[in-house]
Amino acid sequence: WDASKRYFMVAANNSNKIAAIDANFVHPKFGPVWATGHLGDETIALIGTDPEKHPEHAWKVVQNLTGQGGGSL
Repeated sequence: WDASKRYFMVAANNSNKIAAIDANFVHPKFGPVWATGHLGDETIALIGTDPEKHPEHAWKVVQNLTGQGGGSL
């Protein structure tokens, strides 16, 4: 579920599991966001998750943060 409890993710693989380490929080400019890293990439993407109050940012990468290297490995 996202922070609003309106949307949920489901696995799209044969094991029926979602392997994700991420965070949900309210960004001061973009509203509720989902933050997630990428395998082999040091960036962290913030994705808007509020289509009702922040439709211009909903389901889009609103900001990329630079990590310290190594990615999510």
